[in-house]
Amino acid sequence: METTYYDHGTQAERWERARMFFDAKDYAAAARVLDGLVEEEPEQTAPRLLLARAYYHSAQLRRAEAELRVIVERDPVEHYARLMLGRTLQRQGRQEEAEPHLRIASALAGDFDQI
Repeated sequence: METTYYDHGTQAERWERARMFFDAKDYAAAARVLDGLVEEEPEQTAPRLLLARAYYHSAQLRRAEAELRVIVERDPVEHYARLMLGRTLQRQGRQEEAEPHLRIASALAGDFDQI
């Protein structure tokens, strides 16, 4: 198997590389690095959440939705994943599906005016 720039180095080095790509708004490159990290450590929430955000910002909404659903299934009170899932569904024109996630995210954040 050939190692590319995106999967070269330790997990910590690749995490930093992914964050640098994300911060530079190169979401597709960040997703390439993060995809490998998530594959290696599927139970880790942080890389999966950043992968979902990279997908969201690069308009890969179905992929973002899939990653966010994994997080919410594992941790139903993960506030930011709920919020992102709601926004991802909204962006796909699926407002009715988005509403419960947005309400739960508001409740988890203590913003009871939005409920």
